[in-house]
Amino acid sequence: MKRRTISHLAPWSEMRGTFVWDVPARFNIAVGCCDSWAEEDPDRAAIVDLSNGRRVWTYRDLKDASDRLAGVLARGGIGRGDRVAILLPQRAEVMVAHLAAMKLGAVSLPLFTLFGPDALAYRLADSGARAIVGDAEGLARIAPLDLADLTLRIDADDWDLSGPPIAEVADTGADDPAMMIYTSGTTGTPKGVLHAHRFLIGHLPCVETALEGFPVEGDVGWTPADWAWIGGLMDLAMPCLWFGVPLVAKRFTKFDADAAWALMVAEGVTASFLPPTALKLLRRTKVPRGLALRAVLSGGEALGTDLLDWGRDALGVPINEIYGQTECNLVMASCAGTQDLRPGTLGRGVPGVEVAVQAADGQDVRVGETGEICTRGSPAAFLRYWNKPEETVGKWRNGWLRTGDLGRREAGGVITYISRDDDVITSSGYRIGPSEIETCLTGHPDVVMCAVVGLPDPRRGEAVTAFVVAPDRGPDLENELISRVSAQISPHMTPRSVQFVDSLPMTATGKILRRALRESENESDVRE
Repeated sequence: MKRRTISHLAPWSEMRGTFVWDVPARFNIAVGCCDSWAEEDPDRAAIVDLSNGRRVWTYRDLKDASDRLAGVLARGGIGRGDRVAILLPQRAEVMVAHLAAMKLGAVSLPLFTLFGPDALAYRLADSGARAIVGDAEGLARIAPLDLADLTLRIDADDWDLSGPPIAEVADTGADDPAMMIYTSGTTGTPKGVLHAHRFLIGHLPCVETALEGFPVEGDVGWTPADWAWIGGLMDLAMPCLWFGVPLVAKRFTKFDADAAWALMVAEGVTASFLPPTALKLLRRTKVPRGLALRAVLSGGEALGTDLLDWGRDALGVPINEIYGQTECNLVMASCAGTQDLRPGTLGRGVPGVEVAVQAADGQDVRVGETGEICTRGSPAAFLRYWNKPEETVGKWRNGWLRTGDLGRREAGGVITYISRDDDVITSSGYRIGPSEIETCLTGHPDVVMCAVVGLPDPRRGEAVTAFVVAPDRGPDLENELISRVSAQISPHMTPRSVQFVDSLPMTATGKILRRALRESENESDVRE
């Protein structure tokens, strides 16, 4: 089976100019990420599971377990198109469940273990999931929920895989449904994003380039990001299985920088997806000896020049920024080895993908102007929103997928991220994106993280307000931060107030919930 989409690293323009997608008509993710390796090299290490002790799963182990779990599901009435929920922490059985569902032509549905009952009930009911694979704790949490469609519940801590495996893998097309991931709910009600088997292939060019030629001999992958989300699952975990790279399975319930460093040293991790929140916490600790990292990719929030400089200076490796969303992931990247880097930008469209910044009429904006980031051409594009046909139609315009993110078109084909469209602050007639201000503020050594929002103001419409986490702050930090933004960006973007907080509201994927900050402050005003 052909593994690489990029034959060799070359200047970015050359790779984009020669790239052609090769998506077979018949394709199944489980075959590519498991069965083909089990046939070619059955004793090859697939997953190094540290969730309970240490166990190395070979591709033979992975195939046998997924074949047998698929048999259990099939005997329980699960077939093509049925949704199979997976409610497990980061461990090998997560991948066994995904592969088993896909081998039946069913649709895997990853769920985050920290979801409360309301979040689980919504997703399980909305998706019409017919089966769930969880641990004892997770299954106990959903036991009281009224879920008429959920007829099969399998305990991964005590499953019986002694029965016969499936006879053969379902013959699926590249466009057949494979996985559904719910959006993290930064805006509005979470939506079920239905993806086809081809969407794995759509991720590969970005992973290969952003991880600087991934895979290279001896690569080992790990991410602290949960596999219930597209970042952890598709930016690293599934690509590792596809490329035959040992994947370390271990997620800390609460991220521990020292424990993360120790894990990376002990397991010889060379390639990692590290979300911005994790990087900011790692930066506050000492980098240990013996670290084998050679490439890091990150995305989800703007990193800022200071964090990128720390990666280069302290880690000795580039931190390459990537961009995408649940509906169409990994469409842009900033890669040190093959691009002329523009700090503070998202980089350029990956080989095989077009990215544009468009005005409301669908026309490209001029250099220096802001518009909506739109993309087309990637096999990673979703099929549709589950049960939301009107929102599916609204996501597309003239063949372009609309991200809902605002960006500024720069010279040389790069794009600067501004904000989510609904995060834009309108103050004194100016439209202000929070990302640039946040990057400036987190460059201050006392600031761990921050969020900038617009709060109602009778004179300005909205006042730029910064919420800052700075546990070791000096006595004059507020004035220092206000002066910093005024001097480094612009006086009109300067926060009118700085509020120091212990923590920031975040989605389960680690993205800051600016909407929650706005709502909580508005509620405070009403109460007062």
